[in-house]
Amino acid sequence: MTTRYPVGMPDTIVFKPRAAYAATVAATSLGFVVVQLDVSIVNVALNRIGAALSMGIGGLQWVVDAYTLAFASLLLAGGALGDRIGARRVFVGGMALFSIASLVCGLAQSPWVLIAARAVQGAGAALLMPCSLALLNRAYASDKPRRARAVGLWTAAGGIALSAGPVLGGFMVASLGWASIFLVNLPIGALAIWMAYRFLEETPLKAERPPIDWAGQGLVVLTLFSLTGAFIETGSSGWTSMLVIGGLVVAAVAGSLFLLVESRTKAPMFPLKLFASRVPAATSLVGLAVNLTLYGTIFMLSLYFQQERHFSPEMTGLAFLPFMAAVTVSNIAAGRIAATYGPRLPMAIGLLVGAAGFGLMALIQPDTSYLSLLWRLLFLPVGIGLAVPAMTTALLSSVPTAMSGTASGVLNTVRQSGGAIGVALFGSALALGTIQGMQLAFLASALAVAVSALCAFLFIRDADHSAA
Repeated sequence: MTTRYPVGMPDTIVFKPRAAYAATVAATSLGFVVVQLDVSIVNVALNRIGAALSMGIGGLQWVVDAYTLAFASLLLAGGALGDRIGARRVFVGGMALFSIASLVCGLAQSPWVLIAARAVQGAGAALLMPCSLALLNRAYASDKPRRARAVGLWTAAGGIALSAGPVLGGFMVASLGWASIFLVNLPIGALAIWMAYRFLEETPLKAERPPIDWAGQGLVVLTLFSLTGAFIETGSSGWTSMLVIGGLVVAAVAGSLFLLVESRTKAPMFPLKLFASRVPAATSLVGLAVNLTLYGTIFMLSLYFQQERHFSPEMTGLAFLPFMAAVTVSNIAAGRIAATYGPRLPMAIGLLVGAAGFGLMALIQPDTSYLSLLWRLLFLPVGIGLAVPAMTTALLSSVPTAMSGTASGVLNTVRQSGGAIGVALFGSALALGTIQGMQLAFLASALAVAVSALCAFLFIRDADHSAA
């Protein structure tokens, strides 16, 4: 039964039946689930994909990064488009695009078809994720406690999908082939579209709709793809290759023009004024370092387990299971620690633990056993799992409430971009040899994460609650 307070009372609360509440959360969560699932599930299939389509390390890097880059560079535009034409329309369109691209991925017979389809998947994901949260926020805008629980469930669903990806992917690849990890998105997509029309209300259009920053959007795509492409090419061509140098020059020019455009446009997609404050700047740097090192590590270890240790896909997925479980437990603990002590402590300590883990991982040798690797590896999810929720809390508590959505979008864009660059750099390091490349990548990661811990300690203040 639906209960309402009398019209006119402040903060009128509408209580929806439990079944409708569950359906609303499930419908929006499916969008987040497929986005997160396709971030992690593909890694355990890389060895089989490479063998089936005759792809080297560079091609496999593009299989991962085409998705991540398109997702990162279009994420802010996806949210803006939902504001302009309605979040449900964009959500359904994004899910349809994602599903069609998944079908093409599963049927791909050439490397470039697969890579192009992965980029389209990323574009669909960029439409899905911000609009799924907007729809959830709309459904319970007048019931703040229930909205908080719903957002918690939405976040948990994405986290579970991200953690389950390697394990699920490993068993699917072993029993059904690599194409199955993409085709599984089709029934999920069909169900999500049906549930969106059945259970979700369209969001109202804003009276004032600033123009979409198409110039900035185009320049950020060009910058990220040129930069990442140049890093990927270093693995086979070296840093002095004209293709690498050209890519870096294009990225530098496009990046400079992007900053110029964003400083002058009235409605920038990437508001530079956010970075005038130390907390958004510091959290963005931390987010960049965390995703760059973490995504690169998962990519590198996926290939290491299968090519060097000759693990099967399902064994590779199980090898990541303790890693993903530790992330989940750390995330839960981080919320409680941040609530008690503020975000600065879990951020700084978590990043230092992560840096120590990378330092220990840099000592890997050809004869290092899985158990010896595992205890070192677990430092990473424990430390980073503590840091990331506190990072988000620190950011949102430091900006005005009206800017919270934009600030969150900017942070996620920076993080996803860092993940794509990490895959490119770590994959290129493998050109030195698997073990030597891993040692170098993990040592560099230890330094990067230690520097981000210092930034968190110096620039994050628990008293930074200037949101208005």
